[in-house]
Amino acid sequence: MNQVIACIDGVGERSAAICDAASWASLRLEAPLKLLHVLDRSQYPTETDLTGSIGLGSRESLLQELATLDERRGKLAREQGRLMLDAARDHALEQGIDEPQVLQRHGDLVETLEELEQETRLLVFGRGGSAGEALGHQVEAVIRALHRPMLVLTEEFKAPERFLIAYDGSPTARKAVDMVAGSPLFSGIPCDLVMVGPSTTDVKMELKRAEEELTRAGFAVTAEIVAGDVEQTLLNEVVMRRADMLVMGAYGHSRIRQMLVGSTTSNLIRQTSVPLLLLR
Repeated sequence: MNQVIACIDGVGERSAAICDAASWASLRLEAPLKLLHVLDRSQYPTETDLTGSIGLGSRESLLQELATLDERRGKLAREQGRLMLDAARDHALEQGIDEPQVLQRHGDLVETLEELEQETRLLVFGRGGSAGEALGHQVEAVIRALHRPMLVLTEEFKAPERFLIAYDGSPTARKAVDMVAGSPLFSGIPCDLVMVGPSTTDVKMELKRAEEELTRAGFAVTAEIVAGDVEQTLLNEVVMRRADMLVMGAYGHSRIRQMLVGSTTSNLIRQTSVPLLLLR
């Protein structure tokens, strides 16, 4: 579990931004970088089954011609993928990555990522679409299937100068804070720690505990409790605080839990103007 794996397409086509983010994370974590291209077998089958077409006369010939065209399309797509991998590798080398690895697979993206899960320290991929548009069709499937930290990118990437942690006091959120505190990924970068909810004594104590842990780890932390709708409030806080990345734990046990089991997650990923790091 030591590699940064970047999906340069398949869940988003902005390969340059994905490669930039993955290179940044690889250098910060001092972890090897693997660039992955998966050719979807549902779109590019390796062969076409003509069973049952025998005896259809001229239609059989047409089916065979279509199968040949599918095979050519698949070959062209594989070659395009190899060119994309070569370009991504060159880009990573320019970013200071030593010996970035490349891997091309023909199959299902989620299945491929599950096979690579044990060696994945951080998965980097694009959300697909643009702000306000539909997500890439496999984004939610990837998020639900994997149990590794995931960095979901928007249109562009810049190395964060400030980041915001969405905190709700749940065990999963505490684990996310532990991961941030113990990782070199954000070392030296100022942090905003935000809880959305009522400002009760218990909530204040929970926020203080998380703030102190991050402070002990060397972070400059600004902690605050804010009222409002979780989804929209977090989006507003990111903009107001000029955060370059939003960080949150997956599957908490409060209102924020809905972010990863329903439409709120999709809305947050679709609408945020900055990358979203999901920690497990």
